[in-house]
Amino acid sequence: MGFLIRLAITAVALWITTLIVPGVEVGGRSGANTVLTLVVVALIFGIVNAVLKPVIKVIGCLFYLLTLGLFALVVNALLFLLTDRIAHALDLPFRVDGFWAAFWGAIVMTVVTWLISVVLPDSVDDR
Repeated sequence: MGFLIRLAITAVALWITTLIVPGVEVGGRSGANTVLTLVVVALIFGIVNAVLKPVIKVIGCLFYLLTLGLFALVVNALLFLLTDRIAHALDLPFRVDGFWAAFWGAIVMTVVTWLISVVLPDSVDDR
């Protein structure tokens, strides 16, 4: 149940990101297609972050230290771009127009996800 809540939070954050950040777009013929696209892209984004982010943190540890953590913003943008590439390969109507759209999109995604998580705490106890 916790996984589905996190997936829904990520999908809503992604939708809000498409509304705020120019260059991050989701399309579809109908509202149902758009919702399905948001959920699938949120799933892709979650998998990309779960698999690659820990590896990148270990490999790029020195860059994180030298930049006082600002390198994380670049990593998040690149992971957001990778999500776009995977969505494109799966023929999903989700587009990120370049690095800066991905940079701001990743920041908005992080902030919105955090805000939603604060408002809607997990109902599932992870113990």
